[in-house]
Amino acid sequence: MLLTHTHMMADDPDGTDTTVITETKAKTKRPPLYKVLLLNDDYTPMEFVVHVLERFFGLNHAQAFEIMLTVHKKGVAVVGVFSHEIAETKVAQVMDFARKHQHPLQCTMEKE
Repeated sequence: MLLTHTHMMADDPDGTDTTVITETKAKTKRPPLYKVLLLNDDYTPMEFVVHVLERFFGLNHAQAFEIMLTVHKKGVAVVGVFSHEIAETKVAQVMDFARKHQHPLQCTMEKE
């Protein structure tokens, strides 16, 4: 935050100085956000997808079930929008977890 002092002559007949302090906020550009996507496949069990959504995205069972159905019906669903680092971490966690459980579940990210 920048503080700027401005001296102005008052309109008072006695000609006193008044100082006005104005606050100027520095403009910071927001970092780009990334969508984390879950892709459908014909092998990963629906229950596993629901578990992944609950575990890594903090969704309750009903929310996770809805997103799983969207993935199943449409082939893909956005499961969250995050900063680059968080999105990257979520993708890696899901991919590692799926691989460890021998499921071909795919998780990707793309700029919003």
